[in-house]
Amino acid sequence: MTLTRDVPLIPDQSALLFIDVQNFSAHPDGAEFSGLSPDEFDAKYGWYFQQLETRVVPNMQRLQAACRTAGVEVMYTTIESLTRDGRDRSLDYKITGFNVPKGSWDGKVIDALEPGEDEIVLPKSSSSVFVSTHIDYVLRNLGVKQLAISGLVTDQCVESAIRDACDLGYLVTEVTDACLTYSQARHDNSLAAIRGYCRQVTTDQLIAELAG
Repeated sequence: MTLTRDVPLIPDQSALLFIDVQNFSAHPDGAEFSGLSPDEFDAKYGWYFQQLETRVVPNMQRLQAACRTAGVEVMYTTIESLTRDGRDRSLDYKITGFNVPKGSWDGKVIDALEPGEDEIVLPKSSSSVFVSTHIDYVLRNLGVKQLAISGLVTDQCVESAIRDACDLGYLVTEVTDACLTYSQARHDNSLAAIRGYCRQVTTDQLIAELAG
């Protein structure tokens, strides 16, 4: 038998995971962008939000709809502490200054990608969802063997999830045009670096695969 990562999704053995598509990091009023003047915001994040609004979030919405229709489990993870003061978050997040308080608006998935009432949302307090949540336990209980990943940001939390999922024995598909980071160069570099760990497809390719 030839082992390969190039395996189409089997819907009842698959989950789509959206990473950190939340108000904190995907809404202009999110806390990650607080304190910036309009000019500073535009210079640092103008391209990022233009891509989010015109291309990436619409792709995410299409993926969400297609996976729901096909019977693929749709899941979400967001940066959110288990406490209001963030004392439980990782040392890295403490050093970086990330604290999304428990129950806050910043910790919610953006309205454009609102989870269904019975879809799973896991708050995390580290870069990898596999480190600071029990997602591996949940996926195994769901019978999930294949994981499609979409989210923010490509070269940080998305990469962390892909590597850890692979090491834990999941077949991973990265949806390349439904992920985003803060520049095209960073996004492209991440896709090249992570290619050895996962199958990479576009939104159109994955939707066609599910429809077929």
